[in-house]
Amino acid sequence: MGDTLQILTAMIIYMAAVIVIGVTFARRANASSDAYFLGGRSLGPWVTAMSAEASDMSGWLLMGLPGVAYWCGIADAAWTAIGLAAGTYVNWLIVSKRLRRYSEKAGNAITLPEYFSNRFHEKKKVIMTIAAVFILIFFTVYAASCLVTCGKLFSTLFGLPYIPMMVVGAVFVLIYTIVGGFLAESASDFMQAIVMIVALGVIVLVGTYAAGGFGAVIDNVKDIPGFLEFFGMATPETVDGVQQTANGVPLFGEAAPYGILSIVSMLAWGLGYFGVPQVLLRFMAIRREDELTRSRRIATVWVVISLCIAVFIGVMGRALYPTALTTSSEAENVFILLSTNLLPPLIAGFVMAGILAATISSSDSYLLIAASAFAKNIYQGLFCKKASDREVLNISRLALLAIAIVAIIIALDENSVIFTIVSFAWAGFGATFGPLMLFSLFWKRTTRAGAIAGMLGGAGMVFVWNLLVRPLGGVWDIYELLPAFIFSCLCIVVVSLLSPKPSEEIEREFETVRKMGIK
Repeated sequence: MGDTLQILTAMIIYMAAVIVIGVTFARRANASSDAYFLGGRSLGPWVTAMSAEASDMSGWLLMGLPGVAYWCGIADAAWTAIGLAAGTYVNWLIVSKRLRRYSEKAGNAITLPEYFSNRFHEKKKVIMTIAAVFILIFFTVYAASCLVTCGKLFSTLFGLPYIPMMVVGAVFVLIYTIVGGFLAESASDFMQAIVMIVALGVIVLVGTYAAGGFGAVIDNVKDIPGFLEFFGMATPETVDGVQQTANGVPLFGEAAPYGILSIVSMLAWGLGYFGVPQVLLRFMAIRREDELTRSRRIATVWVVISLCIAVFIGVMGRALYPTALTTSSEAENVFILLSTNLLPPLIAGFVMAGILAATISSSDSYLLIAASAFAKNIYQGLFCKKASDREVLNISRLALLAIAIVAIIIALDENSVIFTIVSFAWAGFGATFGPLMLFSLFWKRTTRAGAIAGMLGGAGMVFVWNLLVRPLGGVWDIYELLPAFIFSCLCIVVVSLLSPKPSEEIEREFETVRKMGIK
C-alpha cells in the first residue's frame, strides 16, 4: 500500500502541474475562437516542435510500440519506427512552411477543414463539411485509444477495475482541455514531450543495468526465432490468444517470413504525417515561418531518439520478464512492468507520469481538434454563420463532452490493443487528408471536385481495405494506409483533369504563395 501511495503521490503532483498550465492559459485561450483553437499563431519553435511530436506519439509510444516489440520482436516495431522518422522529417521539410503561408493567405484559416475550403474558394461548404465529419470520426477513435491507455495504466498500477479508471482519465483530460484550449494544450505538450523522453531514457538505462548490460539483453533474446531479425518475425505459440510456457520459458514457433510487402506496409506509416491535423495545426500556429527550420531539427531528433528507445524497451522487457505478459494486449504493459519492478515507488510514479503525459498530450489535441471541426466548421460554417465567438466556444465545449462520451464507449473493452486502434485512425487521417494536403500545396491544377473525390476515395478505401481486403491475407495483408493513399492520389489527379480548371483567382493565389517561398 505504501508503494502505491508513493506512485499515486508522484502522479498527482504531475497532474497538478498540468492543471496549473491549463488555468494559466485560460484567459488568453478564451479571448477568441482564434486564440482557443490556434493560439493566435503565437507558438515559438521549441513549443511548436515538441508539442507537435508529443501530441502525435501519444501513449502509443510508451505502450503500443514497446508492446509490439515485446510480443513478436523488432521487425514490425522497427520498420514502423523507420517509416515514422522519415515521415516526420519530410513533412516538416516540404509541408510546414508552405502550409503556414497558405493557411494565412487563404482567409486566415484556423482549422484544417477551413484551410481546405478556403483554398478552393468554396461558396457551398462541401469540402469543409466532409473534412470536419472525417475529423470527428477518426479523432473519436484516436481519443478512445488514449482512454484505453489511461484505463490500462491506472488499472495495472492500483489494482482497480479498468472501466472506472478509464473514465477517471477521460474526465481529467476533458476538464483540462475545456479550460485551457490550444495554448494550454501546446504549452503542456512541450512539458510532456520532455517528461516522455526522460521517462524512456530512465527506463532504458535502469533496465539495461538490471539485465547486466546491453550485451546481456541481446543474449537473452537472440535464441528466440526471428525476434531480432529485420526480415523475420517471432511467432509466440498461443492457445486462445495466451502464450504458452514450459519450465518458465515462453514458447515460440518458427520465425515467420517478413518480406518486402510487409516492410513497405510498415514504412507506409510515414505517409500518415501529411494528413494528421495535430501536427499540421502546429505548422499553422507558429509565430514566424522562418522558425520552422529550427522546429524541424528539434522534432526530428526527438522522434528518432524516442522511437529507438521505445523499440529497445520492448526487447529489454522480453529479456528481463520473458513470461510476465502472455497476450498481445498485456504486452503493452511492459513499460509499466519495468517501471514498477526496477524503480523506487516515488521515482516510478514520476516515470509513469510519462505515460500519462503521452496520453494527455494526444487526447487533448484530438478532442480539441474534433470539437473545433464541429463548432467552427459545421455549426458556424453551415448552420449559424452569424454565430458569435462566444457562441462558438460554448458549442465547442458541448462538442468536447459529446465526443468524449463516444470515445469512452469505444474504449470500454479493456482487451483493446492500442497499436491496432491507433493504426486504423492514423490510416484514416493519412489517406483522407494527406494526398489532398500535398496536392493543394504543390499542384495548381487541383480542383474542388478533385479534392472532394480524394477525401472520399481515401477514407472509403481505408474502411474497404481494412474490413474486406486485408483479412484475405497473403499479398493483400498490407497496411490500409498505403493502398488508400495511392487511391486518393489517383482520385485527385483523374477527377481534377476531368473537371474544369481552377479559376484565375485561385491560380493567382497559388502562385502568390509559391513565390513567397522563393528568396
